[in-house]
Amino acid sequence: MKNRNLLESFNRAIDGLVFCFRTQRNIRIHSLVTILVLGLSLGLHLTKTEFLFVFLAIVLVLVTETINTAIEAAIDRFTHQYHPLAAVAKDVAAGAVLLAAVNALVTAYFVFFPKLNPVLPKVIESIIQSPAHLTLIALGLVIFFVVLFKVSTGTGRPFSGGMPSGHAAVAFALSTAIMMISKDGLVTSLALLLGLMVVQSRVEGGIHSVTEVIIGSFLGMLVTFLIFQLYQRWG
Repeated sequence: MKNRNLLESFNRAIDGLVFCFRTQRNIRIHSLVTILVLGLSLGLHLTKTEFLFVFLAIVLVLVTETINTAIEAAIDRFTHQYHPLAAVAKDVAAGAVLLAAVNALVTAYFVFFPKLNPVLPKVIESIIQSPAHLTLIALGLVIFFVVLFKVSTGTGRPFSGGMPSGHAAVAFALSTAIMMISKDGLVTSLALLLGLMVVQSRVEGGIHSVTEVIIGSFLGMLVTFLIFQLYQRWG
């Protein structure tokens, strides 16, 4: 059926985007990465031209991902058994997403690396001069709570799968430790980006759900933050 008016067209378009966000794991991951990248862009004070290139790269990835979802849905509607042409169509659509992602990575390299490169030595120096025992205590407690929660919920194994994600908890515990040590917005954004990459790999690998990595991330951040706060008050 044709859309009756312009307002109905907008409603259907938004319904399509909502469907993608609710049902497609990759769209949710891309959305989280988008928020982080835009925040990093603001922190680095990109020029209008640089921000435009970053914005176009983000939109291209999201557009190809939504088109890929539409192609898969159409093929699944009319093809109930395996067909080589259906497989080719899905593979080509996935290839378009891959090309868009490569374009985004290249854009990020040329835009962000010149600005982040002078900061990296400072990050390394801050980590070297940091109170290492606090980080080790925080990591030990995070691992303890992760194993405890997995045993209590009966999900996964102590060091693989289940609620919450141990890798996400450790990654964001380290990110929080870097944030507390450096106390710099740019360094914090970079650390959080690395933590998010770890989280994405766990979801992409099908090892954890989005909920499990989110809870693990918050657990790692909370425990580490409390340890550093207690040290600053009574240390």
